[in-house]
Amino acid sequence: MGTIKIKSVFLLTVFKMFLVATAIGDKTCEFDSKMEEQCRIQSYKTVEPLLDYFRQVRNGLKDKEIKENKLNALNELNSDLMEKYHEIVKIHEKFIKEAALLDEYKNKVMKGENDLQSRQIKVDKLESEINSKQNIIVKLEGHLSDKSTNLKICQDQIKSLNSRLIEKDEIIKRFSENIKNNTEHQKTLELKLEKSKSELIKQDKDIQLCRSEIDTLSRTSENIREQQKRIESQLKDNQRKLIDKVIENQLSQSEIEILSPTTCIPFGENSGVHRLHVSGVGSFDVLCDSQLAGPGWIVIQQRVGGNESFNRDWATYRKGFGALDSDFFLGLEKIHRITSLERHELYIHLVDVNGFTYNARYDDFKISDEDNGYALSLGKFKGTIIRDAMRDGENMQFTTFDRDNDIDGDNCADTYNGWWHTNCYYCNLNAPYGPDLIWYRKNKLKEAKMLIRPIEAMKK
Repeated sequence: MGTIKIKSVFLLTVFKMFLVATAIGDKTCEFDSKMEEQCRIQSYKTVEPLLDYFRQVRNGLKDKEIKENKLNALNELNSDLMEKYHEIVKIHEKFIKEAALLDEYKNKVMKGENDLQSRQIKVDKLESEINSKQNIIVKLEGHLSDKSTNLKICQDQIKSLNSRLIEKDEIIKRFSENIKNNTEHQKTLELKLEKSKSELIKQDKDIQLCRSEIDTLSRTSENIREQQKRIESQLKDNQRKLIDKVIENQLSQSEIEILSPTTCIPFGENSGVHRLHVSGVGSFDVLCDSQLAGPGWIVIQQRVGGNESFNRDWATYRKGFGALDSDFFLGLEKIHRITSLERHELYIHLVDVNGFTYNARYDDFKISDEDNGYALSLGKFKGTIIRDAMRDGENMQFTTFDRDNDIDGDNCADTYNGWWHTNCYYCNLNAPYGPDLIWYRKNKLKEAKMLIRPIEAMKK
């Protein structure tokens, strides 16, 4: 910059000198017009080198200015480069630091990979353990399923046992009441015994008096013996006449009815087959039972082995069928005639498939005549079994496959045999032997018996 300023001052000085020379030449030329041309030539010669020099200086200045501008631009570029350099240095330093961090991260990654590999090994080991444990779990689930099934079976058995316990509690309650009644009866008997003792004392006195009278009567005993002989001979004659009438078929209907009982009560403890005579159906054999619930019971229906088909028509159920020593049904008409003579109770003996025994009793059992479909009537219920399952069929007429008296859309007897069906039943003691032979759907049976006995006759 200093060199350019010096050259500029020098050029200005030269220019001033040119102006002075020109001024001097103008004054000289004014005096000599002839010399004007020469003056011009001289001035041109004088000034030409200066002008050339001035042109060179001007061009040099232009070149210097260009170079100076380039130099300034270069300096600016250098300053920018320095700034970029410093920035690069900083970036380099930052890069070094990041490279160090990268190395550190690489080391951590390598370490992490090693840890990952070790952990993968542990994971593989754990997966194998999990697989083995899953296999164990599957086995345990199978065992658990079996245990659940066994538990359900046990729960069903517990429910059954609970129902039986309830029934047993009711039985115990009734036994307790019976014991209480027996205790009171015992007290009454003790009072009667005391009274009897006093009466015996009195009777002893009477016996002494009787002995004296016996002595008197013994004198007349011969007369009494003769009278007894005459009575015995008369009885024998009457028996002979009665036998003769039987032989000659000359017995009247009233005499036959007197000789033949209408219930099992006269046979007492003698269970087995006996012959009854009932008005309207005549004489027929029945099975009397004194073992299940005391004496006097007629068995009207029995299922003890499934040897007899109960899929019968109306006429067969009306008449009765089967064998008295196996499965049988006494007959609707016989049952109607027997229960129409006097009030009867119904006793039902049940044995389920597990061997447990139950009973159900109704205090006014009867069935109507054939015109009314042998409709069922029961009376009040009690028993060791909880549910009154027969009640569903009360007032219903009897149904067979050829006479549909139920209220179901189909004929229940087509599948479940003859019975007092509704739609279709809660209990059916005539059902096909097997799963359908039930009491209130849940109590599956292997044995069932229906027995009847007159109530008033037993009170006598």
